[in-house]
Amino acid sequence: MRLWTIHPCYLDPQGLTAAWREALLAQKVLTDTTKGYRAHPQLVRFRLHPQPLAAIGVFLFALAEEAERRGYKFETKKILEKEPVEQIEETEGQLFYEWAHLRAKLHKRAPDLHRQFHSIVIPQSHPLFRIVPGKIREWEKSRSIRID
Repeated sequence: MRLWTIHPCYLDPQGLTAAWREALLAQKVLTDTTKGYRAHPQLVRFRLHPQPLAAIGVFLFALAEEAERRGYKFETKKILEKEPVEQIEETEGQLFYEWAHLRAKLHKRAPDLHRQFHSIVIPQSHPLFRIVPGKIREWEKSRSIRID
């Protein structure tokens, strides 16, 4: 499961669709309606939010907006809570780690997008997150990422 800190505009079609499915699964975990993924580290920041279900709703809604911008239709009726919430603080280190991770994926499966984003050093974050100084989060399964 990857609940991206980066803005959905950078995701390729496969990544956008996967993010939608994974965020819907996260919503199920937060409502205790599934048995899997309960201890997934990506859920930590949502569980710590005072309104976790509304926070995942904001996350999902931004994905749906990006999908609509591209001419896709995600079923927003699946979003259980749609009210605005306080942003979640996320670190620069986490944002940059995820940017490198996504660029490595794009290098393999969407080389045109990889080239298009090559000059972007600081990506825009998902609107749910407010970026603050800091390192990669301790819950991240950190590993070396190589980008050609």
